[in-house]
Amino acid sequence: MSEDGTGTQGTPRWFDDDAGPVVRPYAMTRGRTTSPAQHRLDLIAVVIAEARAGDPEADRTLSPEHVDIVGLCRDSPQSVAELAAELDLPIGVIRVLIGDLVDDELVHVTRPVPPAELPDESILRDVINGLRAL
Repeated sequence: MSEDGTGTQGTPRWFDDDAGPVVRPYAMTRGRTTSPAQHRLDLIAVVIAEARAGDPEADRTLSPEHVDIVGLCRDSPQSVAELAAELDLPIGVIRVLIGDLVDDELVHVTRPVPPAELPDESILRDVINGLRAL
């Protein structure tokens, strides 16, 4: 590679030889930024493998990343953020891939309760005080 970033025949090189093969995130999602089953997946939403998921490696329609997600979630439930960190993939890609797996019924997602839906602290204190009075 020459100093100006071109290859031996003058063609531009977009990566160096030490980096190995480069796969763009949109290639993993086939250019999609959402999936049909993708709902709002918070970073702390927990992904759990379905018991009937079987052997994801035998399914030729799944990408290696899909198989990795099911495998990690089969060992123990994982948050969206944990999956992204473990697989070293962007959150957007992980969300699309999880959406695909939800659509295929290989995993399900439990979402955190929004703070607006949590009971008021004063109500919980009243319940605790009432139970103590018994």
